[in-house]
Amino acid sequence: MKCPACQETLLMSDKNGIEIDYCPKCRGIWLDRGELEKIIERSGEHYSKKENYDSDYKKYGYGDQRHHDQHHNKPYKKKSFLSELFD
Repeated sequence: MKCPACQETLLMSDKNGIEIDYCPKCRGIWLDRGELEKIIERSGEHYSKKENYDSDYKKYGYGDQRHHDQHHNKPYKKKSFLSELFD
């Protein structure tokens, strides 16, 4: 299948049972019907457990002022557990 944005051939990745089509050129992500709902459902399940919330809070540096101070001149994009879907 071709990317609707740039016509590059899409690659497919299976992450936790969800098939994700992505474009290696423009980095577009294309989901089939129902896949976004699965991602949202799994994120709700993931964060419904306090230990997952706390570990991700630490893992991705939320609230870490030292990290912010080190990169104050560079734009900083926070990561989330969803970023692991697209590694």
